[in-house]
Amino acid sequence: MSSEVVMYSTATCPYCVMAERLLHNKGVTEIRKIRIDLDENERTAMMQKTGRRTVPQIYIGETHVGGFDDLSALERAGKLDLLLQGA
Repeated sequence: MSSEVVMYSTATCPYCVMAERLLHNKGVTEIRKIRIDLDENERTAMMQKTGRRTVPQIYIGETHVGGFDDLSALERAGKLDLLLQGA
């Protein structure tokens, strides 16, 4: 069983595209995207939930990973696979 991946994003975010590409390369086939540029309530909810204003904000299961740099750091540290597997 793999963990659900949720990504807060906007239409024109290059870091969102890079994060999505990295996740797809890791075998993630489904990412639930929440577009904060289309719904101000989602933007507010993201900021309250994460304490951050920038996108992407990525959740793997219940874990708030952060943005693309945080996701990349997890991958470099060899910890992303375990998180994706729900370990």
